[in-house]
Amino acid sequence: MTKYECEPCGYIYDPEVGDPDGGIEPGTAFEDIPDDWVCPLCGASKDMFIVVED
Repeated sequence: MTKYECEPCGYIYDPEVGDPDGGIEPGTAFEDIPDDWVCPLCGASKDMFIVVED
């Protein structure tokens, strides 16, 4: 699954891990995260994330 990086702080969203503290279950694709979700480290909006090339 594709990983996404928060441009402001460098946090990596890994779909295999999800964001359990933010209510995002493991296995949730980035596209399926609600639009009001924010980066758990810096609070940046979802549109501040970019695809991480493997």
